[in-house]
Amino acid sequence: VGESGDHGFLSLTRGLSQPRSMGDEDENPMKALKIEKLILNISVGESGDRLTRASKVLEDLSGQQPVFSKARYTVRTFGIRRNEKIACHVTIRGEKAEELLERGLKVKEYELRKKNFSQTGNFGFGIMEHIDLGLKYNPSTGIYGMDFYVVMKRAGGGRVAKRRAKRTKIGFQHKCTKTETQKWFVDKYEGILTN
Repeated sequence: VGESGDHGFLSLTRGLSQPRSMGDEDENPMKALKIEKLILNISVGESGDRLTRASKVLEDLSGQQPVFSKARYTVRTFGIRRNEKIACHVTIRGEKAEELLERGLKVKEYELRKKNFSQTGNFGFGIMEHIDLGLKYNPSTGIYGMDFYVVMKRAGGGRVAKRRAKRTKIGFQHKCTKTETQKWFVDKYEGILTN
């Protein structure tokens, strides 16, 4: 009776999955890195016609209506006044964000500096001319440079910081880190990191 009982117990325990060790994080689909959003920003430094044309560039690029940013305080040397609109930006998510990031990285030849990555696992870079992204040059619009900023997230588990009931912080183990994002960039885009 004892022997058959043991066999039953063994077969039960064999079916259970082995406890996950700390090194198996790669296998956890919830820990996979994803792009949460891409922010495109054109800082013109003045209001008026140039800013309106810059917002048109962002609208053509993203298919969304850009938001204007205001100056925080008056700077005489820059010729800006407090609360004057001086820049415009647009936030893109999903597949469109990935597609635009790909186009932006192509301009940079998939080469970023290690300094481009923040401690929180996000990264950004700038391009000098928007026409490099595939937009046609329009003499009446001119040429604008822009900033790309990418915010990363994990595939799962982010809801704990957003939900209404029992809201809490994202755990230390689940936060995106600089080294992880750099590895993700190199693996996904076959990117090059320079000093």
